[in-house]
Amino acid sequence: MYYLGLDIGSSSIKIALVVSETGASVAVVQEPETEMSMLAIKNGWAEQDPNEWWIHVCNGIGRIIKENNISSKDIIGIGISYQMHGLVLVDKEGKTVRNSIIWCDSRAVAIGQQAFEEIGEDKCSEYLLNSPSNFTASKLKWVKENEPEVYVKAYKFMLPGDYIAMRLSGKINTTVSGLSEGIFWDFKKEGIAEFLMDYYGLDAHMVPDIVDTFGEQCHVDEKGAIESGLKMGTPILYRAGDQPNNALSLNVFNPGEVAATGGTSGVVYAVTDNLSVKESARVNNFAHVNYKPKVEPRIGKLLCINGSGIQYRWLLNNLDVSSYEEMNNLAKEIPIGSDGVVLIPFGNGAERMLNNREVGTRIVNLNLNNHGKGHLCRAALEGIAFSFVYGMEIMKSDGIEVNVMRAGNDNLFRSEIFSETVSTLIGYDIEIYNTTGAIGAARAGVLQNGDFETYGKVIMENDYIMSFEPLKNKETYKVAYQRWKKELELTLNNL
Repeated sequence: MYYLGLDIGSSSIKIALVVSETGASVAVVQEPETEMSMLAIKNGWAEQDPNEWWIHVCNGIGRIIKENNISSKDIIGIGISYQMHGLVLVDKEGKTVRNSIIWCDSRAVAIGQQAFEEIGEDKCSEYLLNSPSNFTASKLKWVKENEPEVYVKAYKFMLPGDYIAMRLSGKINTTVSGLSEGIFWDFKKEGIAEFLMDYYGLDAHMVPDIVDTFGEQCHVDEKGAIESGLKMGTPILYRAGDQPNNALSLNVFNPGEVAATGGTSGVVYAVTDNLSVKESARVNNFAHVNYKPKVEPRIGKLLCINGSGIQYRWLLNNLDVSSYEEMNNLAKEIPIGSDGVVLIPFGNGAERMLNNREVGTRIVNLNLNNHGKGHLCRAALEGIAFSFVYGMEIMKSDGIEVNVMRAGNDNLFRSEIFSETVSTLIGYDIEIYNTTGAIGAARAGVLQNGDFETYGKVIMENDYIMSFEPLKNKETYKVAYQRWKKELELTLNNL
C-alpha cells in the first residue's frame, strides 16, 4: 500500500509515492515538465489560475499510477503541501471567481504596512506574532477595495492547498497552520483574528471550516475520483504550507531544531515553544504542523533570504564555467576569506530581514591583477553562507535556541565550502537529507496517529546522507565573516 504526496508549487506540481509501511520513496513526477507561467498584469503582481494546478495534479497522478503499475486502490492516503500565502476565492459552487494572487505578488504591501502602523506593532506582535504585511488577509482586503464586484461573488477564501483538497473532495476547509500563514489566526485568543477581520472589513462567513493538520480531513468524492483517477473515499490525511512541510520532511518538530533550504532563495525555519516575538517585521511566525494551543504551542519562525541560490546561479550563467561542480572546485583552490574579496549577495529584490531594503549584489576589494573566477566563486559561496549566519543572529535575538540544522540535498548545501562555513560559524551540526516536499507530504500519513518517533526513524533510515560539523579552526572564518558584515553595514548605512 502507498501514500500519495502532492506539492503545489508556483513553478510546478510534484507528486510522490511512498510505501505506507516503511516510508520508502517509490517515485516522484513533475507536472508540467517546464515551469508554469505566472500572469503579471502590473509590475509586482503575480497570479496563476488554480484550475491549471488541478489539471497538472490530475495529469501527475495519472502518470505516477501508470508508470509504477499500481492501482488507485493501493493508495490509502493523500498529503498536500502548497505554496504559502496565496489567495484563492471561490463561489458557492466552488468555482474560482478570479485568478489566485500568489505568494510573490506584492500589491498588498502598503495595505499590510498601514494595518501594522494603525493596529500597532505591540498588538500585532502579541496576537498575530507578525505584521499583517503582504500576507493573504491583506491580499483579500486588496480585492475588496479594488475589485468589489469580485469580492461580493466570493463565498470562501482559501489557500492553494485548500483549493486542491476541495477539488478532490468537494469540501471547503483549512487548518490552523494555514490560517496563521495568512495572518487570520489570533494566537492569544486561540481563534480567528476577529480584530484584524474587523479592521479590514472582511466577512467572517468567508473563513473555511477548520480541520486538524493530521487525520482524515476529508475524502475523495465521486467528481474528484473521476477527474483525478483516485479511488472514491481515499482520505486526505495532511495539509501544510511548503516551509512548515519542508520542516516536517526534515523531521523538524521540536524547539532547538532548524530546517534550512538553499534554493533560489534561502529559508531558515526554526521551531520554538515561545510565543514572544521581537522581530515581527523581519521574522515570520506561524503555527507549526504540530501546534496545539496550550498543550504544545509549537511555532515555526521563518526567515527568508532572497539573495541566495539565485546569486550562485547568476555566476554560473555569466562566468565561463560549465557547472556548479566546476565552480565549487575553483572555489576550493582559494583560501578562506577569498583573499579579501567580499560579495554581498542581495541582488534579488528587497530583503525582509534587512527591513525591506534593496541592497543589491556588491563585489568589493576585487583586484584585477590578482583575483580570478575562483575568487568570485568562493566569495559568492561565502557571501551567501554569511547571509545565513547573519539571519541566524537575527533569529537568536528573537529568542531561538538551536541544537541542529537540517537541510535538503540542494545545490548550496551540497557545497562543502558553503555548509562548513555555516556550520563553523553557527557552532552546530548541519545534517543533510535527500528528500522533497512531495515525499514529506506523502509520509505525513504516518502521523495521523501522532507517532512522531516512528516518523523520525523513517526519515533517518531513508534519507540521511551526511553531516557537517563545526571546524575547530574558527578564527579565520570569524575574521572573514566580520569583514563581510562590516561591508554589509557600510552599505546599509549608505542607503
